[in-house]
Amino acid sequence: MTESNGLDNYAFALDGPFSDNLPEKKDGERPDVSAEDDKNKLAYCVTDVPPWYLCIILGIQHCLTAFGGIIAIPLILSQGLCLQHDSLSQSHLISTIFFVSGVCTLLQVTFGVRLPILQGGTFTLLAPSMAMLSMPEWTCPAWTQNATLVNTSSPVYIEVWQSRMRALQGSIMVGSLFQVIVGFSGIIGFFMRFIGPLTIAPTISLIGLSLFESAGISAGNHWGISAMTTVLIILFSQYLRHIPVPFPAYSKDKKLHTSRIYVFQILPVLLGITLSWLICYILTTYNVLPSDPDQYGYLARTDLKGDVMGQAPWFRFPYPGQWGIPTVSLAGVVGILAGVISSMIESLGDYHACARLSGAPPPPKHAINRGIGIEGLGCLLAGAWGTGNGTTSYSENVGALGITKVGSRMVIVASGVIMVIMGVFGKVGAIFTTIPTPVIGGMFMVMFGVISAAGISNLQYTDMNSSRNIFIFGFSMFSGLVIPNWIFKNPKAIATGVVELDQVLQVLLTTSMFVGGFFGFILDNTIPGSKHERGILAWNKAHQDDSSNTLESGEVYNLPFGISSSFSSSSWVRYIPFCPPGVSRSLDGSEADTNTLEPKQLPGNREPSQIIIGAGL
Repeated sequence: MTESNGLDNYAFALDGPFSDNLPEKKDGERPDVSAEDDKNKLAYCVTDVPPWYLCIILGIQHCLTAFGGIIAIPLILSQGLCLQHDSLSQSHLISTIFFVSGVCTLLQVTFGVRLPILQGGTFTLLAPSMAMLSMPEWTCPAWTQNATLVNTSSPVYIEVWQSRMRALQGSIMVGSLFQVIVGFSGIIGFFMRFIGPLTIAPTISLIGLSLFESAGISAGNHWGISAMTTVLIILFSQYLRHIPVPFPAYSKDKKLHTSRIYVFQILPVLLGITLSWLICYILTTYNVLPSDPDQYGYLARTDLKGDVMGQAPWFRFPYPGQWGIPTVSLAGVVGILAGVISSMIESLGDYHACARLSGAPPPPKHAINRGIGIEGLGCLLAGAWGTGNGTTSYSENVGALGITKVGSRMVIVASGVIMVIMGVFGKVGAIFTTIPTPVIGGMFMVMFGVISAAGISNLQYTDMNSSRNIFIFGFSMFSGLVIPNWIFKNPKAIATGVVELDQVLQVLLTTSMFVGGFFGFILDNTIPGSKHERGILAWNKAHQDDSSNTLESGEVYNLPFGISSSFSSSSWVRYIPFCPPGVSRSLDGSEADTNTLEPKQLPGNREPSQIIIGAGL
């Protein structure tokens, strides 16, 4: 790795398009580059090591960028786990998911795909998890929905929610083994031959659309507060994103000076939630919000969970099996498999987008195989620790790389360490549980909408003037909404006589993303159509890149600590799908030039749709 002194860093000082902070040539002259080159230029490439303080600052920023998605998952799961009125257990779930996300991030950056990509909870597993928890045997007892009847320390209540968590854990652990096998065996490439934009678009879109009820319930507790939160996030992320805010800064060259930072572009969700949270606190302090639990708007108060901060321990170390020994159900495993496949597809797009934004060459097959395998291992760890979810690459943070122009993986290492520390401090998780429900609902309105749009944006690769493609997408989307809705309303309609088969069909047919993705997959691969019409050619082209003028592939993707060089002399290594080849060469077959550290940019290339989530938020 190359050490950088950080004195010429222009990821934060944005006075113009990085015009005041461009690096000097060796002879002291300013490099002659165009404004577009200045705009696209990276401050730190993937193997650079920024100063420690910059790693910490940017690491915190990446944690805050992923904050919305990470805390949203346990808050949604708490509804299916009967935890709506148990803030302390919710805080433990949030701490656990932070801890596991940090561990998985460190594994991915060190031994996985080795790109600056953060790991966190995944919404692709949330849909089948909620479908599993909605089955008749896991429906929450009526008394758990009444706060006055819930005794959170009661063994009966603890068994109610932990039994559901253990069933979810076992299903996630068994389902994640499929991803581990697919990744480390190298057969992910075989699967991708049959999966195109018309399969991915309805699958990703229905993740967001299927969660509309959760967003509506949360936001409906006080539409004024939730609307305010939504408006603030939209204001910051869309209208004010190009307006810099002056901040004091210091450097050896300029001493103490003012730099402009695009705060609204980097942290719109956090700013929107924090401001709404503060307003709710003020309204609670002056008793503007009703104090009667039966009155509308009561759940917008900030003092409803005031005791959780006192109850939560300062330090709590999450450990595997903390909720008991996981149990396994066939229906849960099959449902989780649908989510795992969707997660793998999304991660493939994230890897290529991350490589392009961090100045790295396109990831070779062995790095992709390791990345998918490590993500499967991360889901296995998440299941063992009991997050109620898995892990995947975070598209939001891939988008953040393009904003900050800092592609160093050491920054993501710092993020992983910070998340582990946040997971150990019990008070951190407790703070997040005090966010009023309508504020969370306002965040859901934006987040789930953007996820739905990100899925639809995959259609940019297809010919949407084709009646074939219009039919496939329209039928897949509509079926993914109609069939699960009918099954939810008629849970006894599935009666094959085999209990296990009934459970499997119940979970699959109530998972919108599976129904839509299944029809999209079958129809796209059976109805005649050219590769150009289906979008396969454009999709593959978007995931390819020319590695000239980028970092040499081996330097980025080889295993660390000399592991690759140790095995380079062994001929059998080339038969292992996740091991790099013995001789590091560039993709054109010539010896790689390790001195070429300039990031390659493709100004005409559109980013894969997954990072639209990051760009939109």
